Amino acid sequence: MNLDPADFTTRIDNPYWPMRKGSRWVYRETDGEGTRQRVVVTVTRRTKLIANGVRARVVRDVVTEDGTPVEVTDDYYAQDRAGNIWYLGEATTEYDNGKPISTEGSFEAGVDGAQAGIIMPAKPRVGLAYREEYYAGHAEDRARIVSLREQAEVPFGHFKPVLMTRNTNPLEPKSVEFKFYARGVGPVLAIGVSGGSDREDLVRFRRG
Repeated sequence: MNLDPADFTTRIDNPYWPMRKGSRWVYRETDGEGTRQRVVVTVTRRTKLIANGVRARVVRDVVTEDGTPVEVTDDYYAQDRAGNIWYLGEATTEYDNGKPISTEGSFEAGVDGAQAGIIMPAKPRVGLAYREEYYAGHAEDRARIVSLREQAEVPFGHFKPVLMTRNTNPLEPKSVEFKFYARGVGPVLAIGVSGGSDREDLVRFRRG
């Protein structure tokens, strides 16, 4: 996949996931066993020149459990002229008892065959399917838009209508997750319905 860097910007204003610098989302993630984690996603002022030539916005994702880091990730996003948000890779570190143990899962578009994917289309429509990321054998998330007229209630509030996607990964064939995006906010809810019963609720949101 050849992308023209001139077609991309780090100014991301897609209405279903606007990433203004300084924007911050706080989520509560709960798994089937009741383990609770805190996820804080922050749009930084930093950018990164990706190996495929596109300059991306760096968005930091920090997962903690009882205040101790579990995973810290820098995700790379950019938006094309049409308004599609592209995902260009991630630098992720996993922790055990507060100590870094692995960077497995990190990838960058243009390195070792990894390719960029679309994380949010410019013109979403029901039935539209797309690849969110692609690094063979490591990162192969896929999504399909199920509805544009759903509703979701989370600690931060009640949203209607919201965009709903069905998310799968061929590397985990039993895994199915539904994600909900509210205009002007971004992801508000994610629910695992197969291959796990994780749930991620938006608790707080601050626009940058």
